[in-house]
Amino acid sequence: MNNKKIKSNNEISELCSFSLGGYQQKVLIEGKRKDDPVVITLHGGPGTPIPFSVGCRGLFPVFTDEFIMVYWDQLGCGINNHVIDDSFSINSFVQMTEELIGKIKDKFPNNKIIIFSTSWGSILSAKLLEKNPYAVDCVIACGQIIKDVFICDEVRNTLTATSIPTKKLEKIKNVTVDNFKGNDLQLISNALRKYTNAYQNKTGKKAPMGTIVKGLLMSPDYKMKDFKAIMVNGYMKNTSLWKEIIHINLTEQLKSVQIPYIILQGDTDIVASTKSVEKLVNSSNNANLDCKVVANTGHMPGVEMMDELLVVLKKCKQQI
Repeated sequence: MNNKKIKSNNEISELCSFSLGGYQQKVLIEGKRKDDPVVITLHGGPGTPIPFSVGCRGLFPVFTDEFIMVYWDQLGCGINNHVIDDSFSINSFVQMTEELIGKIKDKFPNNKIIIFSTSWGSILSAKLLEKNPYAVDCVIACGQIIKDVFICDEVRNTLTATSIPTKKLEKIKNVTVDNFKGNDLQLISNALRKYTNAYQNKTGKKAPMGTIVKGLLMSPDYKMKDFKAIMVNGYMKNTSLWKEIIHINLTEQLKSVQIPYIILQGDTDIVASTKSVEKLVNSSNNANLDCKVVANTGHMPGVEMMDELLVVLKKCKQQI
């Protein structure tokens, strides 16, 4: 990857260092024009900086040609790897998100700001607006988490209709929000990946992972340790965040959003239940809250989801 060529094609292509939550963190800002709307990405996990990460300089020109993209590997992963012990809470990351928005507004005081959040990141975008309803101009959330993650009837019933071994199914059925352990969540997650379309719809178009991985390995901003920390990182022993996630209920926060909040859901997503999102949006009587269901898509954003994201972002660009 030619770093000089990337920079020459964009008015901004900059690796910044910001103090967020008291920790110095690296953030990549890239865009063709300095007056375009800014898109701040909040990735999933916790601790999984995909599809957008600090190592993605030059990898997504269809987005950077239209927007100033802000890629942040949240503290604890990727280029900002750090041990996330049990003193960290959801609010710790909401605070970092709010501080990042402040830094971006300082750099681009006249630009409209959009958040694109994914899965765990959608918790942060919803909690951010609970704290500051007008923090940004628009939110687009993919795989919005509302409540009942992993431990719910929809997951149990879906797995019951698969070829999962009886012993595994019975163990999963006995997991509750009060008795769960980390390996229980791993068991459920692995079962959903193997036996259902909850994570990745098997009929959907395959993302060009080889190209993306090659781009990350050749990134001018990533070292090998940063690449490895996309998956194996400071979250490995954390339990505090998942205790909060399992008990979370964002129904009221989402019902009362004061800015456009568009939720993109895969049609087979039961990790962040699409049925629950549709029910919430339809009952909210809130014109700011909308949902679009993307066919042949699970919880992980694939080709169809990324295509829809670009369409929705362009529409937001015209309207905000």
